[in-house]
Amino acid sequence: MKTSNDRTTSKPGRLDYKETKARAERYCAYQERTQKEVRDKLYSLQADSNDIEPIISELITAGFINEVRFARQFAGGKFRIKKWGRNKIVREMKAKGLSSACINEGLKEIDEADYQETLEALAKNKFESTPGTDAFIRRQKTFRFLANKGYESDLISGVMASLDA
Repeated sequence: MKTSNDRTTSKPGRLDYKETKARAERYCAYQERTQKEVRDKLYSLQADSNDIEPIISELITAGFINEVRFARQFAGGKFRIKKWGRNKIVREMKAKGLSSACINEGLKEIDEADYQETLEALAKNKFESTPGTDAFIRRQKTFRFLANKGYESDLISGVMASLDA
């Protein structure tokens, strides 16, 4: 009796089970991936649809896919490197198919003091670099910039109050 691991033949033009799994392993070894990203990649490689879920299951068991680990690295990296706020990070993690539990775990990587400090620095830099003399317009542009970065409007309002006109 054949098991899913014994598959070696597939339809013409499709990868066999071993080659599909090897490609998935290489794809996951390069950087952290979510199940959705791996699934999408395997479909784009035209892998046999009957092979995809068993391969993903094996990758999880082997530690190639760990969505909590992915969420931590994603949230921490996007905050530190791109200076994204929590709203944008959450939106992007949802788009990658992460569960609420994984998202919440990932957000724990963002230190509250660093978050506030980064928000204040971004606001100050944007406000000072915005041309024009009308303080209302400069504040409006700064607020929009920070909201687009994913920062919460109540935090932005608090920081905006401290900016010099």
